[in-house]
Amino acid sequence: MNNFTAVPQIMGILNLTEDSFSDGSLYLDGIKACMHAEEMLSQGAQVIDLGAESTRPGAMPVNPEMQLQRILPVLRALKLKHPETSFSIDTQSAAVAKECLAQGASIINDISALRFDDGMAGLLAENEDAKVILMHMQGTPATMQNDPKYEDVLLEIKEFFVQRLDYCHSQGIRKENILLDPGIGFGKSLEHNLLILANLDFFADLSFPLVLGASRKSFINALYPSEPAKRLAGTLAAAAFAIRSKVAYLRVHDVAEHSQFLAVFDAISKRRMA
Repeated sequence: MNNFTAVPQIMGILNLTEDSFSDGSLYLDGIKACMHAEEMLSQGAQVIDLGAESTRPGAMPVNPEMQLQRILPVLRALKLKHPETSFSIDTQSAAVAKECLAQGASIINDISALRFDDGMAGLLAENEDAKVILMHMQGTPATMQNDPKYEDVLLEIKEFFVQRLDYCHSQGIRKENILLDPGIGFGKSLEHNLLILANLDFFADLSFPLVLGASRKSFINALYPSEPAKRLAGTLAAAAFAIRSKVAYLRVHDVAEHSQFLAVFDAISKRRMA
């Protein structure tokens, strides 16, 4: 994983869940999950992000044992066939992260930014090659959309990042292993989400690569009513702003369409006259 790229890398979403907002239950079957991951890799994904616990608004926790039961067979099969591919694990559990890192995962995508499991920071400090995505969230998945409020959403997210970065430093996690995610849809209103997307470069002075997860999110539906699977155009609009702000990774459902979008955008950008 490079820290900063002119064109973002694509992180393909593989939900091994019953109740994710967009594709819950589609890939609970291990064979179907592996086939979908193979498809995303063939379409241009550089990272596959596996998650076995839905974090949609109102979602309830899934215990570590169930998460591992869903993730490990798929991760092992994919890592055996694609040993050079980066696999990310979307979990807040140190027990899940530990087992998955041992099986070849290289990134832990923690929506709690290491706040919900005291064992996570030490685990990441011990695994010196493991990267971690620290995401901002107000509340928990079960409560985060219960009337979120901020005095200044951009400043408060930045202050949160500074606090979590200080914590990571105190725990011995390497700076070069940290990525930041402003958490679109996690404890944010429509206006909050739009302000973040319009001002992603507000976080540039932190000097950490950004991950953006805007794919199929409900803010698109609020602007143009549509089912999750029909929000591609809105997702690509968000991606355009992400490129402008030099976001390093786009976490997406529709890999082929994003690969095409980025290829065309990059080709045109390289021919832009000063």
